[in-house]
Amino acid sequence: MAVKFTQALIMLVITVSMFAVSMANKDWSSGFNYTDWWSRFGNHHHNKTQQQQQPKQILVGGSEHWHFGYNYSDWAIKSAPFYLNDTLVFKFDAPNTSTFPHSVYMFKDIYSFMNCDIKRAKMLANPTQGAGEGFMFVSKKWQPYFFGCGERNGFHCNNGTMKFAVMPMLRPFWSWP
Repeated sequence: MAVKFTQALIMLVITVSMFAVSMANKDWSSGFNYTDWWSRFGNHHHNKTQQQQQPKQILVGGSEHWHFGYNYSDWAIKSAPFYLNDTLVFKFDAPNTSTFPHSVYMFKDIYSFMNCDIKRAKMLANPTQGAGEGFMFVSKKWQPYFFGCGERNGFHCNNGTMKFAVMPMLRPFWSWP
């Protein structure tokens, strides 16, 4: 009983933390006029530059792509917020003589994510699917997503760098047309 309570508490803390980081948008004031906020709810004409934000394609790791030795949890925190219907793009080299193979797994819960338990995860992309345009994952549900590399029986994930979590948020109402 105490173990389940501890797991639930850890999940709650991580979810709340991801929510807080996701809401820490770097440009809260853009597109929102504090002096005329009530007009958003009426039938007033809006500035055409305040178009609804469209889902984005986000390259996991930025220019670093998906590789061993890069801190993806740090990248996810710095790249937040993530929104519903955004696409995460995982790019990695196909296996060859000079690179280690990589894959993308999604963990079903915080416990399997923290322990990099590949047996309790679902493979989303095998080592050949990251080449070219990369493997694309669309966040369609409002839930935390836990990702990691499953290669070498989870070693790439276990060393703490090839894993990250995201909590996609709803787009702010002031970005609506």
